[in-house]
Amino acid sequence: MDLGLTGRTAVVCASTGGLGAATARVLAAEGADVVVSGRAAADAQQLAAELPSAIGVGCDLTSPDGPASLIAAAMEAFGRVDVLILNGPGPRPAPASAITPADVAAAFAMLVSPHVALVREVLPGMRQGGWGRILAFGSSGVTAPLPNLVMSNAGRAALAGYLKTLAAEVAADGVTVNMLLPGRIATDRTASLDEDAAQRTGKTAAEVRAQSASTIPVGRYGRAEEFAKVAAFLCSDVASYVTGATVRCDGGLIRSL
Repeated sequence: MDLGLTGRTAVVCASTGGLGAATARVLAAEGADVVVSGRAAADAQQLAAELPSAIGVGCDLTSPDGPASLIAAAMEAFGRVDVLILNGPGPRPAPASAITPADVAAAFAMLVSPHVALVREVLPGMRQGGWGRILAFGSSGVTAPLPNLVMSNAGRAALAGYLKTLAAEVAADGVTVNMLLPGRIATDRTASLDEDAAQRTGKTAAEVRAQSASTIPVGRYGRAEEFAKVAAFLCSDVASYVTGATVRCDGGLIRSL
């Protein structure tokens, strides 16, 4: 199937590793011009050099001028932004009973505010051109809040509400807005959470991973490439009638409808 991404420009946030890097690679393989981004400019440039048509941009998206500088670099290199992948690190683990209002504000500053700023930068051009794809990487905690991850649960759920509202506002302009929820995907972030769980429970990280895998109907953690291919589909021309959706890529982990 031709995804219709040849010649499109995709900005992939936090794409020097994990799900972002895997997605950048898949989009590049589908013919897109890719903007790789991360706090470390050297890492972004290294991955970009491995792709057919890409640039690497170092930026801190939580800084006041971070979102605008990233989109400006994309426009300078490719003249347009057709696809925006909203992605970034998650807040530290914490139970709901332990957090403060300052912690909540910090979670929103990490998980909501930068993404809203990025959308505001690219949306006018997408609407004017009659085509755009905005896809956020969330968490299974959006639909089933995860224990000890209250700041992630709250921030990502707030982002989901914003995107769902936005999707209805821009659908008639040819812009789709969706959220893709990973389950237990084998990334550095997941490994870090497993290590944290091991320390809290007195188990080894291997025991935590085995227990987690046993709760997934597929019986294993997902691969970043599997997630990235679903992301590429949602960013494609053929997914033009999919918008306002929260899609799970979790091996059946979340049992709700």
